[in-house]
Amino acid sequence: MEANQTLVTEFFLKGVTERPELRVPLFLVFFFIYVITMVGNLGLMLLIWKDSHLHTPMYYFLGSLAFADACTSSSVTPKMLMNLLTRNHMIFRLECFFQYYFFCYSATSEILLLMMMAYDRYVAICNPLLYLVVMSNRRCTWMISVCYVIGFLHPLIHVGLLFRLTFCKSNVIDHFYCEILPLFTISCTDPSINALVAFVFATVIQEFSFISIIISYTRVLFAILKKRSESGRSKAFSTCSAHLLSVTLFFGTLFFMYVRPGTGPDKYQDKMYSLFYTIIIPLLNPFIYSLRNKEVLGALSKVMK
Repeated sequence: MEANQTLVTEFFLKGVTERPELRVPLFLVFFFIYVITMVGNLGLMLLIWKDSHLHTPMYYFLGSLAFADACTSSSVTPKMLMNLLTRNHMIFRLECFFQYYFFCYSATSEILLLMMMAYDRYVAICNPLLYLVVMSNRRCTWMISVCYVIGFLHPLIHVGLLFRLTFCKSNVIDHFYCEILPLFTISCTDPSINALVAFVFATVIQEFSFISIIISYTRVLFAILKKRSESGRSKAFSTCSAHLLSVTLFFGTLFFMYVRPGTGPDKYQDKMYSLFYTIIIPLLNPFIYSLRNKEVLGALSKVMK
C-alpha cells in the first residue's frame, strides 16, 4: 500500500507464527488451552454461585476474577485460532479497536480486582472480628462494581485517541491481536500523545494497585507471624500464597509490556509476554486458587457426587 494515497480500513494480523508447518499444531495447543480455560473459569463461577458456603466476599471476588479471566482469553483466542487455520488474516479497523477495548476492559478490571482481593485478605487476617462489618455483602458488591466501571471507562480513553490516528504507511500488525503498541508503529499520525497517555495510565493503574497489594500483604505477613496457632498460620499462608503467585505472574508480564523503560524487548519477546498474560494466566488462575482451597474442593466434590 503506497503511503499518503489510501487510508487503511483493514489491518493484517501476522499472528503467532509465519511458519505454515506450525499452524495446525499451534491451533490444537491453543484450542485445548482455551477450552480448559473456559471450563475452569466458568466452572469456578458456577461452583461459587451454586454452593451457599462460598457466598462470602473472598469467593465473590474470586468469581469476578474468573469472569475477567474468561473475558481476557475470549477477547484474543478465538480470532487467533481462526487466523491459524485460514490465510485471511484481515481485521476491520473498527473490529480491531473493539478487540483492544474488550481486552483492556478485562485486563483493567482484573488488576483492580487483585487489589481488592488483597485488601479483603488484609481485613480477614488483621481484623477478623470486624471482617463481616467491614466486608459486608453490600460493600463487596460496591467494590466489585467499581472495578468493572473503571475497567469499562479506562479503555474508552485509549480507543478514543486511536481515532485521531491515520494509517497509510502499512496495514500489517506484527502481533496475534490488535495490541495498541504495534498500532502506534504503523501510524502516519504522530502517536506521541497516545503513547504518553498509555504509559501514564498503565503506570498509575498498575503501580498504584501493585503498591496497595504490597502494603496489604506486608501487614498480613506480620499478622501471620504473630499468630500462635500453627494451623492458623498454615491456613493464612495457603490462602495468601495463591493470590501472591497470581499477582506476581500478572503484574510481572504487564510491567514488562507497558511500564518498562527504554525501547524494551524485541517483537518476539513482546508476543511471548502477550501470550502469557492473555492466554496462560487465565488458564492457570482457576487452578492456582482451587487446588489448595479446601472449601472449593469440598464444593466440587459435592457437585460431583
